[in-house]
Amino acid sequence: MITRALVIKLGLGQLISWGTAYYLIGNFGTLIAQHHGWSSSVVYAGFSLSLLTMAVISPFCGRMIDRHGGRIIMTLGSCLNALGCLILAFADHQIMHFIGWIILGLAMRATLYDAAFATLARIGGRDARRAMGQITLFGGLASTVFWPLGHLIQSEFGISIALVAYAGFALLTVPMYAAIPDARHGKPSGTTLNSTDNTNDTSNADDHGLPTHQRLCGFLYAVIVTLLNVVNAAMSAHMIAILIGLGLTTAAAINAASLRGIGQSAARAAEILFGKRIAPASLTLFATAVLPLCFVLAFWGDRFAIAAMTFTLLYGVANGVLTITRGTLPLMIFGNARYGHQVGRLLVPGFILSALAPSLYERAIAHWGPTGALWLSISLLACACGAAMWLYLLLRPQRSETRPALIAR
Repeated sequence: MITRALVIKLGLGQLISWGTAYYLIGNFGTLIAQHHGWSSSVVYAGFSLSLLTMAVISPFCGRMIDRHGGRIIMTLGSCLNALGCLILAFADHQIMHFIGWIILGLAMRATLYDAAFATLARIGGRDARRAMGQITLFGGLASTVFWPLGHLIQSEFGISIALVAYAGFALLTVPMYAAIPDARHGKPSGTTLNSTDNTNDTSNADDHGLPTHQRLCGFLYAVIVTLLNVVNAAMSAHMIAILIGLGLTTAAAINAASLRGIGQSAARAAEILFGKRIAPASLTLFATAVLPLCFVLAFWGDRFAIAAMTFTLLYGVANGVLTITRGTLPLMIFGNARYGHQVGRLLVPGFILSALAPSLYERAIAHWGPTGALWLSISLLACACGAAMWLYLLLRPQRSETRPALIAR
């Protein structure tokens, strides 16, 4: 059973874990390069290495959570998060810098949403949808809290002390994750896409053993998540720089970028309150349609500050919805049988390609300016919207069968 205390602990843990690990590059990437006299490409290569590390261990991490629960994996991830920040704080050589990012990659796969969602699916089964949305309310505020907080600490004490402070924040999550119960939901449920038998146990089925319709849905899910991961990785690393390149001051860019977190949390709150009767596939289609449109607004960011603020806010809103459906769509497609394993495999392409995103976007910005990066994002997001439309059409005939199992009681 998923308790309120568990949701709060996991939620606070997500806020801190996202803020101190994934969003670290957006705040400190350029500053780390300047501090050591390195090219910024070295720092962004380190971030890419961390995402590649996430891809390598993703299936293993999912299997371990399926078998043993999230307590051990997520607690270990918190310790690795702190260690990675400490190494970055004192790494004077590039090899140590890269080692720090590899450790942060291990930490991120073990502590962020995908690990938390698998943990909740193991404990609550299909009834985990509401809890998944609730913990993202906290995690959505990570950039809003840690980008200004990190900027303040760095301005007062320097980049090394700021990274040490991040390590301290990461250690605060150890008791939160250590309190995760080892309980497992009753009999694992299989998919209802091709059968009305919700208790069909697919726990021994790999992708080649799944029905064709289910494999196609899984493929489209992977395409959507991969494209979104690429853009999100790029924006986490370059959103502030892009806004500055469009003509905003550093302070204005940070303030505008911080609205991303507010938009994410607002959208997630709305989904929890009003989205129970809306299928995850429908929410995914809506959010992926909004994303390209909000990037168009950014083109006017140099003349109208409100355009830049609306861009980051709507970007956060769409991402807030998609973060939840990233966890609930696999429940709709596969059920909770081996949830962690199935999702872990499907996330691998997204981690690999998103590992390249910061470096590719850095080159795009260098050659075509911030507007070139915006057009690249619009193109990728339009493809994601097309995949979401296809997935929606595939799942729509079964909507009346699958929806009741997804509504949190």
